[in-house]
Amino acid sequence: MRINLDAEFARIHDHWSPVVIGELNGQQVKAVKFQGEFHWHQHTHEDEMFLVHRGAFTMEFRDRHVPLSTGEFLIVPRGTEHRPVAEHEVEVILFEPATTVRVGD
Repeated sequence: MRINLDAEFARIHDHWSPVVIGELNGQQVKAVKFQGEFHWHQHTHEDEMFLVHRGAFTMEFRDRHVPLSTGEFLIVPRGTEHRPVAEHEVEVILFEPATTVRVGD
């Protein structure tokens, strides 16, 4: 299955509403646009991977902030409290188990 990321992101109009664009081995590949701050949360049983397709954002942890830009990714280990923050709109690909609850625990 071939996916064109530019076309997928062109269909997304709402921030913070991931869209499933692929699935493999119990994992979902999601496209999401966001801007501003999400709330603090964690996923007790799942790791999450954030891959920046276009733009930049900062993943805030309670003890540090990790800036990410186009072409970079970050894996947030399960049980780690985090909050994505983007000053300007960013396009991100998420890789996470299909069982992941979007807002965490």
